[in-house]
Amino acid sequence: MNDIWWQTKGEGNCHLVLLHGWGLNAEVWDCITPELSSQFTLHLVDLPGFGRSAGFGALSLQEMTRLVLMKAPEKAIWLGWSLGGLVASLAALTAPKRVQALVTVASSPCFSAQADWPGIKPEVLSGFQQQLSEDFQRTVERFLALQTLGTESARQDARRLKSTVLALPMPTTEVLNGGLEILKTADLREPLTTLVMPFLRLYGHLDGLVPRKVVPLLDARWPNSQSYVFSKAAHAPFISHPTEFCQQLVALKQVIV
Repeated sequence: MNDIWWQTKGEGNCHLVLLHGWGLNAEVWDCITPELSSQFTLHLVDLPGFGRSAGFGALSLQEMTRLVLMKAPEKAIWLGWSLGGLVASLAALTAPKRVQALVTVASSPCFSAQADWPGIKPEVLSGFQQQLSEDFQRTVERFLALQTLGTESARQDARRLKSTVLALPMPTTEVLNGGLEILKTADLREPLTTLVMPFLRLYGHLDGLVPRKVVPLLDARWPNSQSYVFSKAAHAPFISHPTEFCQQLVALKQVIV
């Protein structure tokens, strides 16, 4: 049976599962794990098909979430960045007693733009799918560059993301297309209204993939959740603003433990 790569580190009295975004792997958290490992027991995961979790084809959001839940601790805070935010959100909906709190980072319950909803135009996501089969590496690099656009440290942050991808074997085109399909089709806006555990949503003001216009819409739709916007961050606030990012998580832990 194929297995998910999973690493546990840190000695904090609270478990924290960290789920990366599309095309990447758990190495992306290297900039914050030293700071967090004194506060949390960290669970670093390569999502199925990504990084060291090879041997999986394209999966649905439900299949991906089920596989991660099988290896997860009995109780933990679940944090998901971008695509990982959808996995963490579905875990909270599927196994609410095991998720002490949900944290989504630069993530949207519905990434695709709709008539009354800001997001990525579906044709842009379809374009990425098409380009993947034509020029695999260049398409991944373009997507990574979009994630840091506009920040003061954009070039440096983009280099960090690129080196994270290149440090491990690249996911297959099938897996990358499957991830884009999830981003294109998933819509958890309504299901997440039922969540009862603490729910923290973190955003970058300059994010070109998850527009800041979603923040007040979700504040109104999910009044029990809390949102925080990093004023000078884009799609990867934990890379551009690691200290401020960790402060948010430590403050959340103090509410729970």
